[in-house]
Amino acid sequence: MTQTHPDYSKVFKDMSRSNDGRLKRVLILLILVSVVIYAGIVGYMYVNQDSLLYKPSGELPAPKEVGLADVDVISLPMSDGVMLTAWSAPPATEDAPTVLFFHGQSGNLGDRADRLREILNSGFGLLAPSYRGFPGSEGEPSELALISDGIQMFDQLDAVGTVVVLHGQSLGTGVAAAVAKERPNAQLLVLEAPFTATVDVAGERYPFLPVSALMKDQFATRDFIADVTVPTLIFHGTEDETVPMHHSQALAAMSGDTAELHVIPDGTHNDLWSYGLWDEVQSTLAQ
Repeated sequence: MTQTHPDYSKVFKDMSRSNDGRLKRVLILLILVSVVIYAGIVGYMYVNQDSLLYKPSGELPAPKEVGLADVDVISLPMSDGVMLTAWSAPPATEDAPTVLFFHGQSGNLGDRADRLREILNSGFGLLAPSYRGFPGSEGEPSELALISDGIQMFDQLDAVGTVVVLHGQSLGTGVAAAVAKERPNAQLLVLEAPFTATVDVAGERYPFLPVSALMKDQFATRDFIADVTVPTLIFHGTEDETVPMHHSQALAAMSGDTAELHVIPDGTHNDLWSYGLWDEVQSTLAQ
């Protein structure tokens, strides 16, 4: 009697094909899940980009509450009807300039009281707007709106013969530089911890995302800084983890002889004034 043996090679082949099929299904499932998660991240970043770029918070204090008793709170109507709140003070002497100050991306004007106090103690005038959508002001912030507002405020000062120094802090550097390009009669442009573009900073933080395609407000100072003829001072700290110093180095190189870069050893993103930033500004203006 002939004994029949199982065909183990066929069994193993069937098992192998079954395992291959399972592996393929698992891989496809992982790919689909990854695509869904990635699309969710991209969608979240796109929908919430304004809240990631503009971060107003708190209530706008009265200037006297933060040691600025000589500062007035004024309302500035913009050309589209939006009403902005600004802190204002005249210069101590007729020949002293007024600083048009553009703050950073978060908080409110009260958080910049120490900076503004130094400006006033120098005898300079002050006009510091609260951006659209920030405490005290109407509207919603956007790159085009902030720059348009900045130009209008410059023109209001210029119309009465005021000498204007443009000062931008972080996000405000994108506004101040854009105003300087359009208004070359400004006396000085001060850029405190600037970026080449907000989209460049975002690209460095989120290299896995197509930020250049996602971001609406890119504040690409690099695209026009070479056309700014206003004398420019750029300040950046070596320990700045919010906007790395190479952004300022790039802007200074693009500006040619127009800009003077001040590298501040150990300086971070928000403490440059404690390293003598304003002393350098006053020294430049006194020349």
